[in-house]
Amino acid sequence: MRLQFWRESIAKILAGTPPKEPIAILLSSAIADLHERTNGRARISKGWLTRLISARERGLTNDPYPDIAALESYAENTYSTLMYLTLSALPMASVTADHVASHVGKAAGIVAVLRGLPLVAFPAARAAGQQGGQQAGGAARQGAVMLPLDVMAQAGVKEEEVFRLGAEAPGLRDAVFTVATRASDHLITVQQMLSNLRAGQDVGHDFEHEGEEGHEYEVLGEQRQESPLDEVNRAFGVFMPAVGTRLWLDRLQSVDFDIFRPELLRSDWKLPWKAYMAYKRKSL
Repeated sequence: MRLQFWRESIAKILAGTPPKEPIAILLSSAIADLHERTNGRARISKGWLTRLISARERGLTNDPYPDIAALESYAENTYSTLMYLTLSALPMASVTADHVASHVGKAAGIVAVLRGLPLVAFPAARAAGQQGGQQAGGAARQGAVMLPLDVMAQAGVKEEEVFRLGAEAPGLRDAVFTVATRASDHLITVQQMLSNLRAGQDVGHDFEHEGEEGHEYEVLGEQRQESPLDEVNRAFGVFMPAVGTRLWLDRLQSVDFDIFRPELLRSDWKLPWKAYMAYKRKSL
């Protein structure tokens, strides 16, 4: 019901008659401001907004991802899509910026699923403020292990053993390593793309979503004289989630991919400094 409210609200917001709800009013104001700043040439994609709602709705039941590609698709439809919407609001209509956002969003989305794994697997432990791997039986089995099924099968991970043994479940660290590696690969790809752009080259590979709804590109205003590198630099703040994502992956590696280590749920004191330096240097 709550998500249906948002589907109906999106239609009203885009029609200029938002419901009397704070987020809806703010979103409507942002869209009106974007329309005014660009003389109506830039817009927020309704398709992206509804895609985001649909992806969140499918995730409410904690159904397992059949394979790692399905996990990437979830990340694309949520975290990457949020970045596309943010770029649209700048406005920034750039295939290069969207391409970077796609990879950063996929990495951030995959890491979000990994980071939440102990909380989803052991919801009762979360409510009690306990470490998930220390509680077994009973309410703990109401959770779900949100790792791709193909990765779990390859690593020999059994859900019931995760519920019973927590971090000591056979194959769990190998499965976490495999999924974390996919997130890291996306960040490495972004770094290579930025390196190519600084060298005056193209990013090195095609954007798989170019031509899809919302990914049609019309040059707007100040973008007319911008190079792809200029576009990425101007939109760089949108890509900053890559910094926290990389820091978390480094911490996961430092604890040998023990996903139940409590320090992985804490904020990283280095994040503000790392974020500042990344933005200053325009480097992820």
